[in-house]
Amino acid sequence: MDRFQEMSVFEAVADELSMSAAGRRLQLSAPTITRAIDALEKRLGVALLRRSTRGVEVTPAGERFLADCRRILAEVADADRSASGLHTSPRGRLQVSMPLLFGQSLMTPILLEYLQAHPRVEVFGVYQDRVPNLHEEGIEVAVQVGALPDSSLFAAKVGDVRRIICASPDYLNQHGTPSHPEQLVDHQIVHSSADARTPEWQFVQQGGVKRYPLLPRLSCATNHAAIAAAERGAGLVRCMSYQVHESLMAGSLQPVLQRFELPVLPVHVVYREGRRAAARVRSFVDLAVARLRVHPALNSD
Repeated sequence: MDRFQEMSVFEAVADELSMSAAGRRLQLSAPTITRAIDALEKRLGVALLRRSTRGVEVTPAGERFLADCRRILAEVADADRSASGLHTSPRGRLQVSMPLLFGQSLMTPILLEYLQAHPRVEVFGVYQDRVPNLHEEGIEVAVQVGALPDSSLFAAKVGDVRRIICASPDYLNQHGTPSHPEQLVDHQIVHSSADARTPEWQFVQQGGVKRYPLLPRLSCATNHAAIAAAERGAGLVRCMSYQVHESLMAGSLQPVLQRFELPVLPVHVVYREGRRAAARVRSFVDLAVARLRVHPALNSD
């Protein structure tokens, strides 16, 4: 059995978490599946699976290798489709990564529009507030906020966002509107650990950046929870402008300290293969870029 076949077997076993189920899926005998996994682990010099009477479990090393297997097998499948003339028709599984609240508020309509237009594509949305490694994680398209760390990626800029401080009108009426960051010590702070590990806000002052350590009245594990608390009058919260775009438009939150804001952050749609990308990638990037470039959350002054 060659390496490509071994990877196919390992992917099936990892998906099914069972040697026998993987054999049925691939129409191979159980001994053949076992020999393939043993040969793969021996060649790599690392255990990919933990075996027990209840089935199998993928090891941490196996998880890393599985991501590479999925990427390589998908690329081989794309090459086959391209050679047979199917590359121009969007189909297959598309993995898209995006920040959690960005995905919920801005990307959901785009995903639904794309699925409606391309019924032969299955989209798997990865919602995570960190920058993914597209090559290692098998992700084909990602929305990234901030400077691009990987120069090997293809990228299309779709707009800019800002870090803003905001609070509910009721809170500001009761406690006053701060006009300078020094006044933050007199206010209730709502902190999200998803925004920053330490409660410290930064502002532009006198041509530089000054940091202000804070003592939060309320700390939340997610941005969504912190924003919801601020809308109910809990205090001042820091977040990305796109996360509260609808709240600002509805008037349930109001921005403060705007003249001290940090510079804007670019937003890009990034992908790996450029013009060689599968039709599902190219068609999704085209749609996402077109829709995001006109979205007011990314292009407002």
